[in-house]
Amino acid sequence: MNRRKFLKNGSLAGLAFSTIASFPKELSAEQSTQKPAKLLDLGDEVINIEEITIDDLQAKMKDGVLTSRLMVEAYLNRINSIDKKGHSINAVLEINPEALAIAAQMDAERKNGKVRGPLHGIPVLIKDNIDTGDQMITSAGSLALIKNRAAKDAFIIQQLRASGAVILGKTNLSEWANFRSTKSSSGWSSRGGQTRNPYILDRSPSGSSSGSAAAVSANLCVVAIGTETDGSVISPASSCGIVGIKPTVGLLSRNGIIPISKTQDTAGPMARTVKDAAILLSALTGIDEADAITKESSTKNSKDYTLAFASHSLKGKRIGIEKSFLTGHEGVVSLYIQAIDDLKKLGAKVIEVELMKSIREIGDAEFIVLQYEFKDGLNKYLNHSKEKLNSLSDIIHYNKSNEATAMPFFKQEILELCETKDDLSSKEYTDSLQKTLSSRKIIDELMQENKLDAIAGVSSGIPWCIDVINGDYDTGFSFSTPAALAGYPHITVPMGFVHELPGGLSFMSGAYREMEILGFAYEYEQATKKRQPPKFIKTSIPS
Repeated sequence: MNRRKFLKNGSLAGLAFSTIASFPKELSAEQSTQKPAKLLDLGDEVINIEEITIDDLQAKMKDGVLTSRLMVEAYLNRINSIDKKGHSINAVLEINPEALAIAAQMDAERKNGKVRGPLHGIPVLIKDNIDTGDQMITSAGSLALIKNRAAKDAFIIQQLRASGAVILGKTNLSEWANFRSTKSSSGWSSRGGQTRNPYILDRSPSGSSSGSAAAVSANLCVVAIGTETDGSVISPASSCGIVGIKPTVGLLSRNGIIPISKTQDTAGPMARTVKDAAILLSALTGIDEADAITKESSTKNSKDYTLAFASHSLKGKRIGIEKSFLTGHEGVVSLYIQAIDDLKKLGAKVIEVELMKSIREIGDAEFIVLQYEFKDGLNKYLNHSKEKLNSLSDIIHYNKSNEATAMPFFKQEILELCETKDDLSSKEYTDSLQKTLSSRKIIDELMQENKLDAIAGVSSGIPWCIDVINGDYDTGFSFSTPAALAGYPHITVPMGFVHELPGGLSFMSGAYREMEILGFAYEYEQATKKRQPPKFIKTSIPS
């Protein structure tokens, strides 16, 4: 959850390190190369892994210049030197002890003429609320689940392994996907501590997919997976200057992911380029018998979302521009106006719309739905796990019994509120769900009346200062809620910088229209090239 979205009305605010990355014995921190962490010295060639793309890496592996194992070693070295030491971004929670072995297996397959696809041998980081049936823990960042080792992979992880990707490790997140307290600090968890924004280290990476966003931005991996209920992919992607996709709910399986909401939850790709995000999205799709909603995508998904780039240009397209974002912080507004001008130059017809005004009143109903669905979904997840704590009530009791370590800054009032809710037959729940889902009619009618191909807006406001005592604060501008409520697709792409801090431009559209918005985002990205690697500035306070 992007917790800031509820700050204005005072309800849920918009939805010390206990664990550090453990390096495989084959590549301990002491054994890692002394070369600069961004460089991979291959003797005849030195490769700079900063900003390197999937296509670049595949070309080098095809030519025999690079192996997956060398690539994994390079990222492990970089994680050690700037995530755990140096800049101390603290994005990576745990290293997969099998990463080097998987990479070696992928190298052997390639040598024997088998290449599974564009992700073959590519290192990927995974948010720590997604099950991996290996030696790693799935904890949602909570000390209460510090021993929760999943029996099997989540469905999307099965898909990822089948694609030939190397699971490099787990990323930190806002604990319980930012659904624990109204005073939480995005990117903080009791298991992992505070993740920092790579651009300015005392600024928030936003949440809840904080570690995934910061890791991709800081070039600690090639791509990563986050999850979103409302803003948890889009907001951290925007705040960390990367591309994030929140797909249509149902395109990707939620089976094996610690839940908040069966209505709104989805995993999503996070990458430095639109193409890399599209490649990852392509690998994760599939029909999962254990998640019935995925059957709705059987004729609507694609095994290659990069096809969008050839057929969905902005020329002649009608793009709705969220009018409310034309006022606010002058730096953000200036970026937005420039982005609108860029869309016009690319041939788009822009039409001002006021979607946020129509959606705003649904916020209270959304929070009620999430409370009911979180309790129901978490209890089911825990009952099917090997975890000794098998209910939300057990989690609450654990936190109270271990308050000094589990809740040193903010408490768990949202968890306690969820525990008071009845089952999903409650009239309060069904009425609130109906109101929440009315968002689909609002969006569909707005798009039909204006003959829109997509709606664009400012993804998120300027990243705020980290404050673990008072929690996050609102800096304005958040476009995550309409697509989140409706379960519709949403993508953010870098739009520029305000005082060295990044901001993103969003495109959203109707159900299963990932192809269209990917095409629009790709053309905007290629025309503007706003992504810049972070400078790891220590503080935003001038000396």
